[in-house]
Amino acid sequence: MTLPPPAAAYRLFDTVIGVCAIAWSDGGITGLQLPERSPDATAARVMRRFRAREQPLSPRAAQAVDAIRAMLDGVPDDLTSIALDMHDVAPFDRQVYEMARRIPPGRTSTYGEIAARLGGRALARAVGQALGRNRFAIIVPCHRVLSADGALRGFSAHGGLALKRRLLELEGATALRAQLPFG
Repeated sequence: MTLPPPAAAYRLFDTVIGVCAIAWSDGGITGLQLPERSPDATAARVMRRFRAREQPLSPRAAQAVDAIRAMLDGVPDDLTSIALDMHDVAPFDRQVYEMARRIPPGRTSTYGEIAARLGGRALARAVGQALGRNRFAIIVPCHRVLSADGALRGFSAHGGLALKRRLLELEGATALRAQLPFG
């Protein structure tokens, strides 16, 4: 497993789902940490995970935070305008993340559907593993990816599947099953 690049900074920020943290470098956003059990736990995790220190938001990070908050408040936004620093992300994972970013808010896809677009349904497990390594939660919307039967599975963030469901509901997902096609 490759560690993320050293982030210049991180900052905690409030959202409707709790206190999140964003980490960034000169190359873009290096990660987004979903809420842990407390703001202190979120800060500890982001410092450990991204090797970052707390700083005031940079203009780029502030724009990302505003977009994330707006999306969580129900303003449809795919967050694709947020620049990510993925210089050390494996090529396959990068392809998966780019595909996931094409799923519009309020819509869902399946691991198998993404796998089929990347070369074959046999890659579904690899797609799930790549999304499990996603350090850009919400910005790379792994919560929009469901199992083949439309069930909520595979969300390791604090809050687990309940948080995955809440994120989908906040985006206005009307059905928690695959709703393809997408771009």
